[in-house]
Amino acid sequence: MTAAAASTGFSVASLAVPEAERAVIGALLLDNAALDRVADTLAPADFFSAPLGLLYAEMQRQWAANKPWDVVTLAAMPDAPFDMLQLHAMGTHIPSAANLRRYAAMVRERSLGRGMLAVAHEVQTLALDHEQPIEVRVEQAQGELGKLLAGGGAVENEWVSAADGLTGHIDVLNDRADGKTNAMPTGLADLDDYLEGGLRPGELVIIGARPSMGKTALAMTIGLNMAADYTVAMFSMEMPHTELRDRMTAMLGRVSLSNVKRPARGMEWNKVVDGIEHAKTLNFFCTDAGGLTINQVRSKARNVKRLHGLHVLVIDYIGLMQGLDARQNRAYQLEEISRGLKTLAKELGCAVVCLAQVNRKVEERADATPSLSDLRDSGAIEQDADVVLFVHRPIQAKPELGDEFKHYAKASVAKNRNGRCGVFSLFYQGSQTRFDAWSGQPPMGRGIKARGGNDL
Repeated sequence: MTAAAASTGFSVASLAVPEAERAVIGALLLDNAALDRVADTLAPADFFSAPLGLLYAEMQRQWAANKPWDVVTLAAMPDAPFDMLQLHAMGTHIPSAANLRRYAAMVRERSLGRGMLAVAHEVQTLALDHEQPIEVRVEQAQGELGKLLAGGGAVENEWVSAADGLTGHIDVLNDRADGKTNAMPTGLADLDDYLEGGLRPGELVIIGARPSMGKTALAMTIGLNMAADYTVAMFSMEMPHTELRDRMTAMLGRVSLSNVKRPARGMEWNKVVDGIEHAKTLNFFCTDAGGLTINQVRSKARNVKRLHGLHVLVIDYIGLMQGLDARQNRAYQLEEISRGLKTLAKELGCAVVCLAQVNRKVEERADATPSLSDLRDSGAIEQDADVVLFVHRPIQAKPELGDEFKHYAKASVAKNRNGRCGVFSLFYQGSQTRFDAWSGQPPMGRGIKARGGNDL
């Protein structure tokens, strides 16, 4: 019994539903595939029964590895909390997995109740802590309450269109949706040339760069370009919806992001309206849910595919995803995540574009151009990726290069399982946070590499 429970005179056990917890496990024994219906809302910690929580965690790990489970495999897990007979009894406890979401909702609701009880005790402690200002204590209390819903909640109505509810999305041609082997052009001609036509279903594409080089801008440029013909969904784990919409307004309306954020400076409203009208023709959806595990990403991606279809999934960025087991080191977690993203691309028949940071050591080189070894924390990212694309803006590293390099970005295809590797130029319109094709020769500057690798 917790201190909070003791103060109210009842047991925490009263905030548990053992029958529903066993029903969840039983349903998942009957139907492994049903896990994608609850993985986004239910976590192992939601189980009051620690042994059942361990079973659920093992099912999640097997799911992430694309492996089936049954009474035999679960009974053979290390420190298995149940034997085969006990597991078999749970599997026969319910007739089917049809009511799984209802069972999971009951378990989650009681878990949140127990969490509220713990927060109540924490708030009580904060209330008596007169050494801190009351504003600080109230903020801390609000933060503790907010944590209760982190990683959970219903997925209905979570995905929103690029125009935030505006209608008129163009339906993707059914023939193209079925053409899983056909390349999907990105709208950047030089990139499509290296990719032999564009992105392909089942591919994992990594876009890597140092901070402030334009990873998100490049991913959004590709996503919005493709959304005219394909359905694109984006996990924005770093930026909230408001900031994303600011960026989309600037990109689609071809207006300054600064003016979007501060309209008093002078807004070109006609261009903004044109951008919104253009957004009506795009199948671009986003969610700003953050700190997700690979299982939560998988479940939410399946949900958007059921609702809208899915050709391209953008994740910004891999470093903000969580591992299934927080006890494991970060390299292990990233290996689990990258493997899961590759599996997800194949399962859903879509291209997965995932952003990644590169190590600081790249800044020690003369041209500061990233390479495969610079991908942060895990070599598994390089291994699992079908395509690795780096973007570098020399003027960020060397402001003395001047106006000639203001819009220049060097893109390099460092890995390409199905095509050529090489270097090409992009035009970066910083005020609108978007990329376009580069016209003509790249600028000349010391320490900058040309297509052939020679100093420019």
